Amino acid sequence: MPLRTMLSGEEWVAQLGATRKSAAVTIGNFDGVHRGHQKILQGVVDRAKRDDLLATVLTFYPHPARVLRPDAAPGLLATLQQRLSAFNRSGIDAALVMRFDAELAKVSAEDFVQRFLVDAMRARAVLVGANFRFGHRQMGNVSLLTELGAQFGFEVEVVPPLVEGGIVVSSTAIRQAVREGRMEDAQKLLGRSFALEGEIRTGTGQGRELVVPTLNLATEQEVLPQNGVYATETVVGDKVYRSATNVGVRPTFDGTRLAIESHLFDFDDSLSGGTMEVRFCKRLRDEQKFSSPGELREQVLKDIERAKGYFAIETQRIP
Repeated sequence: MPLRTMLSGEEWVAQLGATRKSAAVTIGNFDGVHRGHQKILQGVVDRAKRDDLLATVLTFYPHPARVLRPDAAPGLLATLQQRLSAFNRSGIDAALVMRFDAELAKVSAEDFVQRFLVDAMRARAVLVGANFRFGHRQMGNVSLLTELGAQFGFEVEVVPPLVEGGIVVSSTAIRQAVREGRMEDAQKLLGRSFALEGEIRTGTGQGRELVVPTLNLATEQEVLPQNGVYATETVVGDKVYRSATNVGVRPTFDGTRLAIESHLFDFDDSLSGGTMEVRFCKRLRDEQKFSSPGELREQVLKDIERAKGYFAIETQRIP
């Protein structure tokens, strides 16, 4: 059953009705929906199945830091739609997406629990990380949440952080890995390849005419891989194509605007619109300025062969 998304406590009650089920809930921003998040989501789904509850998420849009500390707000790994899609894949039944604004920021921790967890969602189990904070000025913590749970009849489960190779799996660590082009490290923390989603946009035509044909991606995502050339997988429609992707400003053509251009293997269509996803697997080299389009083309053909070699090795590793 597809994920149901509500935008307020009132909409939650209206859509799910007076006889709605109680819920197992987790609360957070879930930027990237990485392996640590996935661990919590799986806990919610398991608890919901065990106790015949709705498996639910309470999340926020925009990120609270955009309202509270705009100068220090992190770039985001994922769009809201990507987060919702990940919740759906995880088996979550419903998501309450609260618009975070100055008014919501003033809601006390106690009122937050009463209005949203208790009155709207009918929480019976709440799963959060050990550092979870909530309410006005983040005055609420796990200890207060546990006290309120005893008062209102829900159980609080604290999920310990997930550690990978001595590093706590976190959105911050993934942002750093992506920005440094360490795509294999990002993949270990995410549990999948880091991906950019967006729309196909028409480029200048210079690449197709002088180098190799590419599809150009326009994305709203804020955290981008370090400029350079990558072995990638590109999703167009319902098909996945292996590809080589350049992230950069196209210095050989004296470009100044960032472009994300993918050459898809075994792909002959010429598209000027539609959706597209690029999954970043391995960084191959820095972006470079070449003396001529011909010299660039020679290097791009080498990049394509390197990317094909990477995928050949990865295919052999799959049991």
